[in-house]
Amino acid sequence: MDILDYDKALFYMNRGEWDNLLILMVRTKDDFLSKKIEHFLHACNFSRDYSEIENKAHHLLTYVDHALSTVPSSSLSIYG
Repeated sequence: MDILDYDKALFYMNRGEWDNLLILMVRTKDDFLSKKIEHFLHACNFSRDYSEIENKAHHLLTYVDHALSTVPSSSLSIYG
C-alpha cells in the first residue's frame, strides 16, 4: 500500500486534475482505488446527472478516508 497514492488522489480531485487522476488510476497497485477512480472519472465524463457524479466522488473520498485510517500511525510520520 502506497500512502502517497491516496494523497495524490485527494490532491488531484481537489484541483480538478483529471489527467493526473487517470494516470494515478493506471499506475496504482491498489485495485480498489483504481476502480473507484475509474467510476468517478466515467461519471464525470459521461453522466448528465450531477447526483451520480457526487455519489461517485463521495465513494472515492470515503474509500481514501478508510484506507488512510487503517494505516498504522507510525507509517504516517514524515520523520520515519
